[in-house]
Amino acid sequence: MRAYLLVALILLLIFGSISGYLYQKFSRFADMDFTPPPITIAATTAGTATWPTQLAAVGTIRATRGVELSAETSGEVISIAVASGATVTAGEQLLTLNDTVEQASRKRQEANLTLARLLYKRDASLVKQKSIPQSQYDRSTADLDGAVAQLAETDALLDKKRIVAPFAGTVGIIKVKVGDYIDQGTSITTLQDLGQLEVDFSVPARHFPLLRKGLDIDVHTAAFPQRDFHATLEAMDAKVDAGTRNLLLRASLSDSDGLLPGMFARMTVDLGRPVEVITVPETSVSYSLHGNTVYVVQTDDDGLQVQPRVVQTGETRGGKIVILEGLREGEQVVIAGQNKLHRGARVVIDESVELP
Repeated sequence: MRAYLLVALILLLIFGSISGYLYQKFSRFADMDFTPPPITIAATTAGTATWPTQLAAVGTIRATRGVELSAETSGEVISIAVASGATVTAGEQLLTLNDTVEQASRKRQEANLTLARLLYKRDASLVKQKSIPQSQYDRSTADLDGAVAQLAETDALLDKKRIVAPFAGTVGIIKVKVGDYIDQGTSITTLQDLGQLEVDFSVPARHFPLLRKGLDIDVHTAAFPQRDFHATLEAMDAKVDAGTRNLLLRASLSDSDGLLPGMFARMTVDLGRPVEVITVPETSVSYSLHGNTVYVVQTDDDGLQVQPRVVQTGETRGGKIVILEGLREGEQVVIAGQNKLHRGARVVIDESVELP
């Protein structure tokens, strides 16, 4: 019996010691603080700025003086006086069509004109002497006028056989060669005055009240991505396109060196109406299906915490984005570290982060 009591006592001491050890361990564990440490973020204050009101558009560069040269009549090409890409002066002859028939006809008509003049002079003298009837003199006058008209008609036909530059400019690729027979209206080449370029572009008609001649325009092209070109609004169309409800505009480029007609251009029109806006760095806005969100830093008794807030955003410029609704000037927003945040999260601001 004593042996049983001794074993029971030993077991009681063993389990009592184990229970005491576990009680002390779990008591210390329960007293530990499991609150997560504050999340390190970067933050800045929402501020105000004066932004010019701008209108974005796309357009096409064209020459102020630019034409597609084509044949006014049919014929065989017998001479091409310039090379593709050449610079020509106004009136310079570019191409000649076969004019053998017209030249022969002109010589015959010159002879007829010479004879008509001689007969007219003779009859004019005789009619004064009343040696011939007035009707004969009238016939001589009509023959002279007819001969002059026929020669002028032939000269007009000869002019159509010669393609000349209507103004000074640069010739494009010549699409025909000597020996080709071309029909009336056949395109020969293009002539562009590269010294005077303009841009045609369209904007929605609702912007018409804000537009006026003389507005400044920034122009960008893919050919020169790092270069800014400047233009001035010159004209607006007299009607709105019924199909697109857009209004056609035209701007003149002040510096067009290196640009070519037909190039695509991105336009930014300064409407000359600056507005006061609230801006924050673009990195402070998180985009989702539920709306655009910023984390606002708030202060309470325990320190700093963040709360998400849905905002309405506007345009972006230079790394800044406009907040139209949902944020006030002076409120502090998170600009880095949002991926670790949640509603009510405790934060600490890293002052060493360089703000945009």
